[in-house]
Amino acid sequence: MKKMGMQAVDLAIQNGVDLDGTPIPPKMLDLYNRIMDEENKRQRSGVKKSMRNRCVKTGSKHFDKETLNQLLIDSGWEGLKEKEILFFYN
Repeated sequence: MKKMGMQAVDLAIQNGVDLDGTPIPPKMLDLYNRIMDEENKRQRSGVKKSMRNRCVKTGSKHFDKETLNQLLIDSGWEGLKEKEILFFYN
């Protein structure tokens, strides 16, 4: 079975093992789960904002800044902000 995508990562975390089969240390799992529990309690302001944030965060790993900026604009979102460029591309 191929181990690709975020679903593979989520399943591995749920099972407490890394993608290579090695156990994830309990302290790491505890901290991750604690932070995710806090995140799940946070009130949301809108889905489109969260979608854009995910597109920027993940898209910056796969596209150069000019391409990602244009993809965002073409999709109806605001282009990359200066702080996003500094954080993800510098």
